[in-house]
Amino acid sequence: MCNAKEWIQKLELLPHPEGGYYKEIYRSSENIDGKLLPGNREGVRSISTAIYFLLEGNNFSAFHRIKSDEIWHFYDGSELIIYSINESGQLKEYPLSKETPMQIIPQNEWFAAELKDKTSFALVGCTVAPGFDFADFEMANAEILIQKFPQYQNIINRLTY
Repeated sequence: MCNAKEWIQKLELLPHPEGGYYKEIYRSSENIDGKLLPGNREGVRSISTAIYFLLEGNNFSAFHRIKSDEIWHFYDGSELIIYSINESGQLKEYPLSKETPMQIIPQNEWFAAELKDKTSFALVGCTVAPGFDFADFEMANAEILIQKFPQYQNIINRLTY
């Protein structure tokens, strides 16, 4: 069993813009025209992509959203909690751990993640279909998100940059 630093080195993980570390490990060789997808996206998208993603200590995945569903898979470490806010303003908490090894975050929901135990780490995988593209990625602006969902001000402030 590896610790966080060993996983980062072994898997050659890099800092992710939303927090934590990642490495893309799969990108489908098959593509789809973005105009055929919801939201009339420019360019083409891979059918599917997958990454390794690691959080350690006080690292968190800041609130963001993407235009595709994202499936999270647990690999090693301790439990993390994924929070999502849908367009109707419902906040959901999804535990990801050995006991609950997979969670699905629907497209266009604002979501963030943090470790339950801040002295540990979590190594997970994220699979996106249609495939991830930074053109479909939006980091949350705390002020704007709080205006839309004032009842979640504390968690939004805690999990945004």
